[in-house]
Amino acid sequence: MLSLFFTFLFTYFSYAVAKERWTKLDFDTTVKLQDHIISRRFDKYSSYFSLLGSIEVTLIFCLIMVVWSLIRLKWLAFLGWLMIVPASMVEVFGKLVLYHPAPPVFLHRSVFSTTLPAFYVHTDYSYPSGHMVRLVFILVIFISMVYFGKKHLVSKIISLGFLLGLIFLMGLTRVYLGEHWMSDVIGGLILGLGVGLFASVLII
Repeated sequence: MLSLFFTFLFTYFSYAVAKERWTKLDFDTTVKLQDHIISRRFDKYSSYFSLLGSIEVTLIFCLIMVVWSLIRLKWLAFLGWLMIVPASMVEVFGKLVLYHPAPPVFLHRSVFSTTLPAFYVHTDYSYPSGHMVRLVFILVIFISMVYFGKKHLVSKIISLGFLLGLIFLMGLTRVYLGEHWMSDVIGGLILGLGVGLFASVLII
């Protein structure tokens, strides 16, 4: 049910982004983060942290989990981890058809270049953030495992705090580095939540 809710929410939010209702807030948020909140000495750390959400890292991890589910004959879990594929397809579709230009070059703060495909193959637009979609998808599954698991309450709280912290930091670095607007991050968060919750039902 929650998965369906987030699906509708993503559709509505995407409509708002397409109507450019977030343009001023997007720009103001990025400028405030870069000029007044986060020092440039964090550029390098933020850049490397963002690799966690790269398509190479996240898809390889999900592929490993798909294979592991097959080995264990967990067919529903196999389908659950494969849900990263339709989630990524929706992301790419949004970047191809929804008019939402990425932040201009003068806002970019990433301090290193790489030959990884995710860094030199670009779609026309930036909505939603693929880093957020994929990382949230994976971490929502882990969050569900922790929440419904049999861990001690303190361990459960620490684990949930750590996983939620990773999601927050990924969203923050995406905007701070000028790779995405805040609306891209929110859209990726909603899409990742919706698909991740559905996958969790299959996996747990």
